[in-house]
Amino acid sequence: MSVSLRQMRAVVAVARTGSLGRAAALLHLSQPALTVQLREAETALGLRLFDRGARGAVPTDAGQGLVEAFARVLEDLDAVVAGAKEAAAGRAGLVRLAVLPSVGTTVLPAVLLRLRAAHPGIRVIVRDAVAGGVVALVRSGTVELGIGTEIERDPEIEVTPLFEDQMVAVLPSGHRFETRRAIPVSELAGEALVLMDPESSVRTLFDRACRAAGTIPLPAYEVTYMSTAVALVRAGLGVGVLPSSAVDLRVAPVLHTRPIRAPEIRRSISLIQRAGRSLSPAAEALRSSLLPREGDPNPS
Repeated sequence: MSVSLRQMRAVVAVARTGSLGRAAALLHLSQPALTVQLREAETALGLRLFDRGARGAVPTDAGQGLVEAFARVLEDLDAVVAGAKEAAAGRAGLVRLAVLPSVGTTVLPAVLLRLRAAHPGIRVIVRDAVAGGVVALVRSGTVELGIGTEIERDPEIEVTPLFEDQMVAVLPSGHRFETRRAIPVSELAGEALVLMDPESSVRTLFDRACRAAGTIPLPAYEVTYMSTAVALVRAGLGVGVLPSSAVDLRVAPVLHTRPIRAPEIRRSISLIQRAGRSLSPAAEALRSSLLPREGDPNPS
């Protein structure tokens, strides 16, 4: 026979109050019911836990050690239960999020501010990754949510569109394309190009547009970070292809951007999660903060 949680609580309550009557009132029990629980605990343990006399109930030497052990178990359990209730109510918890770097530097800060205002107890761990990396992290369960682009349809992934941004040509100062309102892909492909990593969504979409236009781009430079691409363009080393929402463009006003046409290249930014899997309450709260609300402007 094992000792139940009710019996543990009865033992601890009697030890702390020194009285069966006060302990019974504390536990909202009748005194006979409390006596039964103490007797069952002593039977299960094969020990006498209390000496009862005119001064009330006093733990025996063996009983005192068990009272302390039971109290620690109950405190730990109560803390776990309280934490679970906080998490279930969305007031606390941890959520892991994978995000495209371009989105992480533009859209994400405002989302996290909104989340913190509504749920200050929720912590978020952010992993920056290219498009394929975001999907892979979500699929593997390393993160619960991702913000990225689904390049290829994946039945294990569920996507919820958030917004779109457009690919633009980023021109060094004085470039001949400055006088143009838009630049066709076929003409752009003939320039010295500063392109993103082949695993990135920006590069994948640009390569796809070039194939549709019947041309193959030959990059002069390939980079991982948009800030590097902007720096190379600023130095006059080539024309960059970046999303219009890239924060690096906003801090480089000397550079000119032009829409890319024929075809136009647009990128759908989506909320990504595993199909058929429930989210934790913390992740649900973050998801709610990410979804666009009526009247919100397009982040791009």
